[in-house]
Amino acid sequence: MVNNMILLQAPGDGGSAYSSIIMIVLLIAIFYFFMIRPQSQKQKKINEFRAGLKRGDKVITAGGIHGRIRDIKDNSIVILEIDDNVKIKVDLNSIYQSVADAVETGADAKAK
Repeated sequence: MVNNMILLQAPGDGGSAYSSIIMIVLLIAIFYFFMIRPQSQKQKKINEFRAGLKRGDKVITAGGIHGRIRDIKDNSIVILEIDDNVKIKVDLNSIYQSVADAVETGADAKAK
């Protein structure tokens, strides 16, 4: 078994070490451009949206509750009015998109 493994190995001329390093760097670059960078851009867009929220905006929560912002306290808690005289407290991080954005882009809330 050991003899078979020795025969399968390529002769070590030093060039294969450089090609291995190049392949690893190439894989890291692919992961960055196809996975990490788009996710960070998406997160930046969501953070900008949350920073721009104001009283009266229509929003959708992560749980699918539609409402209108009545108040924002301490930049972390949002008071939503979901019906006449029905208000709930929601964490700012659970608000993802406005109703106008969903209609404008044609995206569903459950696609997020």
